Amino acid sequence: MSPNLENFEEVKLKGEKFYKSLKDIHCPYFNDKVYFNSQGLEHVKFKGRNKARLEKDQYMRFKLLYLVPEILRASRTLQGIRETNHFERIRVHNRTDTILKPVTYYEFIAVIKRNRLRVIVKQIEDGHKFFWSLVPFWQMNMETMTRVLHDGNPEED
Repeated sequence: MSPNLENFEEVKLKGEKFYKSLKDIHCPYFNDKVYFNSQGLEHVKFKGRNKARLEKDQYMRFKLLYLVPEILRASRTLQGIRETNHFERIRVHNRTDTILKPVTYYEFIAVIKRNRLRVIVKQIEDGHKFFWSLVPFWQMNMETMTRVLHDGNPEED
């Protein structure tokens, strides 16, 4: 199934507008808020710094973005967790530094409205938890002909 990219710009603008309307969502698993900041929106558009995602990848993420608040509001169990150290860009006294920080990724998987999605929430050190990524269940491993949910690296997924 290849997405129809004719209305990509429209879907992207609508998705960005929706994302910017979100401030925070209460997640029952954390019994705390999950914030929607600019880092999450940038990650939906870019794989890494100055490395844009393919249009079909962005299209699928923006198209399904409206399901994220619903998934987070309903999540009472965690499907995965990954703790690692990662170089994070931190703003300190009017300059940006890249500092190695402990990072935790929380993974929630849900089937909602006939879509299987993985929502990743990121927490840097002991800071706020924020939306990091939405990974649709739509790729196929061509060798084994099985569906691939993600590459296993939440920083890029």
